[in-house]
Amino acid sequence: MMNILVLPLFQMPSGHHQVADALIYSLQHRFPEVYCEKIDFLSYCSEQIERRVADFYIRWISVSPHSYEWMYRRWMKKFEQPTMEPWLLYFEKKMKRLLQEKKPDLIICTHSFPSHVLQRLKQKGAVKVPVVNVYTDFFLSGIWGKTAIDYHFVPHEEAKQSICSTFRIGRNRVIVTGIPTHEHIVPARKMKRRTNKRILVAGGNQGLGKIKPFLTNATHTQLTYFVLCGKNEALYHELKSWNDPHIRPFRYIADPAKMNELYDEVDAVVTKPGGVTMSEVLAKRLPAFTLSYLPGQEQMNLHYLRKKGLIYLLHDKEPYDQQLMRILMNDEEMNQLEKRMEHYWYGREKTAQDALSEWIEANIYATKKR
Repeated sequence: MMNILVLPLFQMPSGHHQVADALIYSLQHRFPEVYCEKIDFLSYCSEQIERRVADFYIRWISVSPHSYEWMYRRWMKKFEQPTMEPWLLYFEKKMKRLLQEKKPDLIICTHSFPSHVLQRLKQKGAVKVPVVNVYTDFFLSGIWGKTAIDYHFVPHEEAKQSICSTFRIGRNRVIVTGIPTHEHIVPARKMKRRTNKRILVAGGNQGLGKIKPFLTNATHTQLTYFVLCGKNEALYHELKSWNDPHIRPFRYIADPAKMNELYDEVDAVVTKPGGVTMSEVLAKRLPAFTLSYLPGQEQMNLHYLRKKGLIYLLHDKEPYDQQLMRILMNDEEMNQLEKRMEHYWYGREKTAQDALSEWIEANIYATKKR
């Protein structure tokens, strides 16, 4: 039996949990003798701390997004500060206790904070267990552990070049996997080309974003909107009450297979630039648009995606549906977008699931042979 510990952060739904669940699903189906356990590290330390930090985070980004963005960028560069030391020592103690309880053979971090704590413990020689960073955004924040972490699954070749040169990490320890998606999200070979477009509108798991204003001004008869309301029941019921045949609201969809079916029904996606969602959209070869994003991670994802021409930012100076139709009906632009998507995926060395499987096969069977 091999034990694998997967560490996201916070209990609320997030890309960190989606990636953790996708990896666990794959490994447990491929290796019946492997036991995977997902633990929210912050809740393990203290459920009270987790609730307070999560509530504070949600309020902060809602009330003062600019100050959150400033602090996020500052923390990314200067996380090791004297004021943080007592807290980091506290989390080190909790991490050591967790590892003593679970005795994992491999640790997978899908959030930067557990990775940071493990980096410190590894540097002190207190932890020998192999650790894998699985990055869930299109950039590598400064909070992630780097030099002492054994393996890095990065989103693209540029990230690999950066981490190898900046931290002098061997290229064999860094694998370009892309941001992992569930195996039920089946990659598409090419874009769909239809006149009457179906647009998937996704505002995140909580139904956040400018969804209502976006749909209120949607008048183009060639567009039908499939709206993911997340867990926002009020939004779902309000959209149902409109009785508009061009607007079809959906509740929260947890099943990746159902999400795959929904992706297959649509021609483009309007979404926030979350790492996992955008990785799914790119895999399905769907044009992506955004009109709102959270400060910090999503803003930095947007910067990368726009630089690579992989997402379109909708503006308020022209009706949104007109912008969508102008871009989607431009065959030359769609051909160029398809080439940019191909170029993005061309750099992937293997999937995260395959990379982990290779490590397990090499270690679990090597152990059996001894």
